[in-house]
Amino acid sequence: MRTAKRFIIPVLILIIALFLQFWVESFEALPEELTGLLRIFGKILFILSVTWGLIAFIRITKNKVLKNFDFSKADNLKARKLYTQYNILEKIVIFIIILIAVAVSLMLFDGVRNIGISLFASAGIAGLIIGLAAQKALGSILAGLQIAITQPIRLDDVVIIENEWGRIEEINLTYVVISIWDKRRLVVPSTYFLERPFQNWTRTSADILGTVFIYTDYTMPLKPLRNELTRILESSKYWDKKVNVLQVTDAKETTLELRALMSAASSPDAWELRVYVREKLIEFLRKEYPQYLPKTRMEILK
Repeated sequence: MRTAKRFIIPVLILIIALFLQFWVESFEALPEELTGLLRIFGKILFILSVTWGLIAFIRITKNKVLKNFDFSKADNLKARKLYTQYNILEKIVIFIIILIAVAVSLMLFDGVRNIGISLFASAGIAGLIIGLAAQKALGSILAGLQIAITQPIRLDDVVIIENEWGRIEEINLTYVVISIWDKRRLVVPSTYFLERPFQNWTRTSADILGTVFIYTDYTMPLKPLRNELTRILESSKYWDKKVNVLQVTDAKETTLELRALMSAASSPDAWELRVYVREKLIEFLRKEYPQYLPKTRMEILK
C-alpha cells in the first residue's frame, strides 16, 4: 500500500500532462502564443512526472533491499556497509536525475536553451568540472562517492574525531554528521575522512577491548586481584566472556600500574563495563587490602 502511494502523484501529473497536450491539439483556434506555452507546460509536467517516478522507484528499490538487513542488532557490520553505500549512491543518482530534468526543461525555452545544454553536459562525469569556484564543492561530492565505495566510515560506526567520541549518524554527499556521546552533533566535510587521520572503533567488527588502570603499592599480591576481576566480570551483563586479563604494565617510583583488560560486544557496552570494573576494583582494594593502596615512604636518618 505504501509503495502504491509513492507513485500516485507522479501518475496523476503524467495524466494531467497527457490530457493538456491532447486538449491543446484539439483546439486549433487558440492563439499561437498560448498554444506554445501550454505545450511547454505539458512537457514540463511530463518531465516532472518521469523524474518523480524515477526517484520514487529508486527509494522503493533501496528500501526493499535494505529491509532484509537488521541495522539494530549488535553485529551489524554487513547492514551498516549496505546502508552506507545505498544511502550515498541514492543521493548521487537523485542529484544527477534532477540535474538532467532541469536541463531538459530549460532546453524547452529558446531563450535559455544554451543554459539547458550546458547543464545537460554537466550531468556527465567529465562535465562536473564547472570552474575553479566549484572545485571545493566538487571535491566534497567526489569524496562522498569515494566514501560510498571504499567505506572508511559507515553508518553507526564509532569514531574518535577531533578528540570527541561519537557515532556516525548521517553520511551525505558533502558532509558527515557525528552524534557525540553528550547529544551534541559534530558536522565535518566528507573530505575530512580522506585527508586526516581518525579512529574507527568498529571498522571490522563491533566488539572492542576495554582497559582499566589501577595503581597499588609494590607489596600488593596480584592473585587475589585477578580472582576479584574474574568475579566482577562474571557478574556483569556487559562482558562477552572473551578477554579477562590483569597485567603489570608499569612500575613507577612509588606505585605499580596494573591494567585490567576486558572485552565487550560493542563500544557502549565496553564503556559501561570499564566504569563498573573500575568502581568494583577500587571498592575491593579499600575494603580487603587497604594496606596496599599507594603510599609514600620516608626514611628519617638520625
